[in-house]
Amino acid sequence: MQAIILAAGRGSRLGNLTAEQPKPLTVLAGKPLLEWQLAALAQAGIAPIHLVSGYCAEALEPYGESRLHNSRWASSNMVRSLLRADTQLASAPALVCYGDIVYRPAIIERLAACPAAIAIAYDKQWLALWSQRFENPLSDAETFNQADGRLITIGERARDLGEVQGQYMGLLKFSPEGWAQVQALVGELSPEQVDKLDMTSLLRALLSRGVAIAAVEVSGGWVEVDNPSDIELYERLLDSKGWGHDWRPLR
Repeated sequence: MQAIILAAGRGSRLGNLTAEQPKPLTVLAGKPLLEWQLAALAQAGIAPIHLVSGYCAEALEPYGESRLHNSRWASSNMVRSLLRADTQLASAPALVCYGDIVYRPAIIERLAACPAAIAIAYDKQWLALWSQRFENPLSDAETFNQADGRLITIGERARDLGEVQGQYMGLLKFSPEGWAQVQALVGELSPEQVDKLDMTSLLRALLSRGVAIAAVEVSGGWVEVDNPSDIELYERLLDSKGWGHDWRPLR
């Protein structure tokens, strides 16, 4: 199975860390986020790897089997970057990975094994991580609800913890049939609407059309990096025995 890593963004909240390189090259525990990802994908048997570049695209040249450039990265959202991989997504099953996350290979294996046409991974232990990252976890949390492994709601402002059964991780899987559902939806939108479309809005729009989206449960074993404080926190917690969100491979 192939993978597409969405690596077009700068990550402005990281400040000077991304002044001259894209967000996925931010170093965490001695290695760029992208290199952690590539190692996990390789261990899970995922190949080839396609990168969607944008900001400081030349820095990504050494990575992956191919690079697909979103020249409008600064004025568009993540779905526009995803559409740069239209040919790949239409031709074979694919995992889609945000560029600012790291994860254990077992998570990739679990998502890849899901037979659904469209699937996303979510972390049921999200609150443990968000409570360490934020004074008020709800300040950054979004709604996420599923029933019997099928996504019900996602990506809206959560009013209380009861509306958050898990954290969407920025990991998705599409079969060509599933991708055709995305193509049909996007084909009804104007270019301006597509530019503004983020991933959870896309997923909500698919749900509103009755498209089934599988929700694959995992328990820790990953993190996302949005702020310098995340890096400091994770590097400190790596020294804590039994930390549930250690993303490094177990084997």
